[in-house]
Amino acid sequence: MEIFGVDIGGSGIKGAPVDLDRGDLARERHKVLTPHPATPKGVADGVAEVVGHFDWSGPVGITFPGVVTDGITRTAANVDKGWVDTDARTLLGERIGQPVTILNDADAAGVAEMTFGAGKGRTGTVILLTFGTGIGSAVFTDGKLVPNTELGHLELHGHDAEKHASTKAKEDEDLSWQHWAHRVQKYLLHVEMLFSPELFIIGGGVSRKAEKFLPLIEKVRAELVPAQLQNNAGIVGAAMAAAGSAAGKG
Repeated sequence: MEIFGVDIGGSGIKGAPVDLDRGDLARERHKVLTPHPATPKGVADGVAEVVGHFDWSGPVGITFPGVVTDGITRTAANVDKGWVDTDARTLLGERIGQPVTILNDADAAGVAEMTFGAGKGRTGTVILLTFGTGIGSAVFTDGKLVPNTELGHLELHGHDAEKHASTKAKEDEDLSWQHWAHRVQKYLLHVEMLFSPELFIIGGGVSRKAEKFLPLIEKVRAELVPAQLQNNAGIVGAAMAAAGSAAGKG
């Protein structure tokens, strides 16, 4: 079974049909740059371009980098503030002309990793963290998602943690892997102190380079592993959510 998934990020909008039996992309993903400013209309046009590239017809799952409740986007830390309290499900559905399911980006990635990737079969508390423009989070207890946790906005050194330890912070400040890993370590220790997870899954684009920084992180008691689906996890999770919505209406 194939369903289309789109992952809206701070730097790029990417998507592809997903083979839900394998939990992997059915075709090579297509990506466009996220417009700046990332207004609702501009992002909707980008999503339409990605979906149109495949001439797709059918349900579409879409992730959003912020809190999403019942199709409404509630926060907009790394996109234009015009997204706050926008009916994104209706906006995007009308723009692409297909039924749309929308959810938090890290939640989508987490569901994919728990089903097909590094969290498969794991019980207890598992936390997936996506490092990119910001830091997204997905928290699971015995396989069940606690949605919209937004742990990237925990305070660390008087600021949002993601301003200090995201991949964007590494790039903006030209940090070495060692220096950045030290920041990530402080953040992980803070999250661990609050939630005591058995497993941290590290996702986002930087997961492709896990060998450059994960071995440098010390003192964290929880098991620490890279996301197996890497930066495709959001696309896969978005498609899973769309399939679930379609089944619920059937």
